[in-house]
Amino acid sequence: MNLILFGPPAAGKGTQAKRLTAERGYIQLSTGDMLRAARKSGSELGNKVAAIMDSGSLVSDEIVIALIEDALAQNKQAPGFIFDGFPRTVAQAEALDAMLTRHGKQIDRVVRLDVDSQKLLDRVAKRFADEGRADDNPDSFKVRLNAYLAQTAPLVPYYEKQGKVRSVDGMAGIEDVASSISRAIDA
Repeated sequence: MNLILFGPPAAGKGTQAKRLTAERGYIQLSTGDMLRAARKSGSELGNKVAAIMDSGSLVSDEIVIALIEDALAQNKQAPGFIFDGFPRTVAQAEALDAMLTRHGKQIDRVVRLDVDSQKLLDRVAKRFADEGRADDNPDSFKVRLNAYLAQTAPLVPYYEKQGKVRSVDGMAGIEDVASSISRAIDA
């Protein structure tokens, strides 16, 4: 089972991905983690990634796809993968689909966490006030949310056309969300 957990920042994707890796043995492919690991590796690809990141540029889709392809090859026995942080655009989704097809794989399910943007903002503001986490700054969260809505939300129709999207109430409690995700995956 290869899946994408889909939803805006602070929707709980990371929490649910951790549960799925623990409960089902899926491998979480976080593009941020993969880029940092590649950079540290000292490999040819890693050195390329380091140079791009050091220049402040964005790593190309081709490089991210190559990292994902490498992770798939290294984890052939995994029961599935959770894509985290990729794809973010329709072009990236098309590139991911093409790469997976070459390996006889596909995205099987896209689980969309439906959330209320204002309630998420309230949650982030409370977390920021309580914990002072820099990434939970309400102003930066609004920027991230707007980027998600503009760039990533158009992926929903792309995957809906393929019949892969299942929606889950992301505002429910963590356990209820986890149960709903399990039902969506197993459906």
